[in-house]
Amino acid sequence: MINILIVDDHEMFVDGLESIFDKEDDINIVDKCLTAREIFKEGLLDKADIILLDINLPDISGIDICKRLITKNKEIKILVLSMYDEESYITEILKSGALGYVLKNTGRKELLTAIRTVATGKTYFSEAVTKTIMNGIMNKNRNDKTAKKEIPKITRREREVLELIIQENTNQEIAGKLFISLKTVEAHRSSLLSKLNARNTAGLVRITMENKILENV
Repeated sequence: MINILIVDDHEMFVDGLESIFDKEDDINIVDKCLTAREIFKEGLLDKADIILLDINLPDISGIDICKRLITKNKEIKILVLSMYDEESYITEILKSGALGYVLKNTGRKELLTAIRTVATGKTYFSEAVTKTIMNGIMNKNRNDKTAKKEIPKITRREREVLELIIQENTNQEIAGKLFISLKTVEAHRSSLLSKLNARNTAGLVRITMENKILENV
């Protein structure tokens, strides 16, 4: 038997869930909560295997409530049932400890599949949620590639000068180590500042480290 605690402040929606679960022999509703604070009533969490959680509650945010629930009872399984399909919100909720995320417009069959899957300790995301997450990953990868392409190539000599700048050498010291004139060092430094869009030496060092320029040249 899968014991479910429903947490949702929309009573008509909860009534609809009850009518679905009443027809299932392996699902039992242990209680219903209209606010997040009601979840922490004495002994309530110990009765439930799964919390079917609407994260848009009037008193505590979905991210916070997930964290609190996992802290309170590490064995509890959280299946989010929400209208929100924004990638950043979904990601934060999953990081907070939820095992599944299903949109409220999902069908009865998929909802039951999600509950039974999460009950076994596995994760479950509805098709729409999976698509949102994958689109987010693809966009991030695309942006990362674009950012890397925006870093211009530097010459072999500029690389040598940059390495010595990172090592905190002065222009005079760089000139001596590379056997070039001070004026040439200054020209290379100026070129590096322009290419990497840095305002000063500190910016040059930061951009070099963030983009791993010396590793990729």
